[in-house]
Amino acid sequence: MIASSTPLLRVEDLQVYFPFSRGSLLRPQKGFIRAVDGIDLEIGEGETFALVGESGCGKSTTARAIINLVRPTGGRVLLEGRDIAGLGDAAMRPLRRVVQMVFQDPFASLNPRMTVGDIIGEPLKIHRLAAGRDAQLEVIRLMDLVGLNPRFLNRYPHEFSGGQRQRIGIARALAVQPKLILCDEPVSALDVSIQAQVINLLMDLQQRLGLSYLFIAHDLGVVRHIAHRVGVMYLGRIVETAAVDELFNNPRHPYTQALLSAVPTPDPRQQSTRQRIVLKGEVPSPDREYPGCSFVDRCPLAEAGCREVRPLLPEAPHATACIVEQRAESH
Repeated sequence: MIASSTPLLRVEDLQVYFPFSRGSLLRPQKGFIRAVDGIDLEIGEGETFALVGESGCGKSTTARAIINLVRPTGGRVLLEGRDIAGLGDAAMRPLRRVVQMVFQDPFASLNPRMTVGDIIGEPLKIHRLAAGRDAQLEVIRLMDLVGLNPRFLNRYPHEFSGGQRQRIGIARALAVQPKLILCDEPVSALDVSIQAQVINLLMDLQQRLGLSYLFIAHDLGVVRHIAHRVGVMYLGRIVETAAVDELFNNPRHPYTQALLSAVPTPDPRQQSTRQRIVLKGEVPSPDREYPGCSFVDRCPLAEAGCREVRPLLPEAPHATACIVEQRAESH
């Protein structure tokens, strides 16, 4: 990881609430889905920060709010020190050269009516970086950079495999020479054998270009391979952050411990002796406001005070949003 005194990206108390209505016409009930409920994170230059958690915990919404594809309800998103939260399309356009996104579904994120050359070259045209022959040469360079044969320049997305389509998406993101790429589960829709190729490509590009990544995933094996630091999300909140090896070797939050206990290991003897932590109950609804810890009904360490006090995530190399764990550390 390349250290930096000023983080490339700093997110402070980010909130994304979606209003909803239910009930009868005469007695409507209005409320909010708290998809992201006040999170903080930092990403330095050349660093990969991974967000992990169950489906529906708010990982993808966080990424979309950072890049203003979803308008934040509150909080700040500081990109190179400038607050970009809630900026309009016109104000965001020049900033999209700094931050780009690779989407989860390589089948839905590419325009089926455009050739590969047009897809990769479109950002060059929008940002007026190259035109004509120069643009075509740059597209060829980008295709070669991500491992695509430039002879396929005039082919359409449906003529490529899933892994190749994701490479097209990566090349499109690289066209404007960004510093930060938000990777929203970029390998979850791919075969396992192809996942490793795409992950290795992302790591190679990071070394060659000095890129930073916000990497969203639910596969903890992939996260351990690619990330420098990890944030664990539960119901719109980050409950633990740490360096990747520290998190995997010494998980502190009960939810993190349960997640890691479900990760299979290739050693049959080690797998047979591992203690699996099975959480009871269901994931609570994000339309409720929890004054205390949202994990309290499923937590094996829960105390009475957990329902009354919202645990904050302290600023520390290994931080845990759990009042029981914080009290144990202080002693």
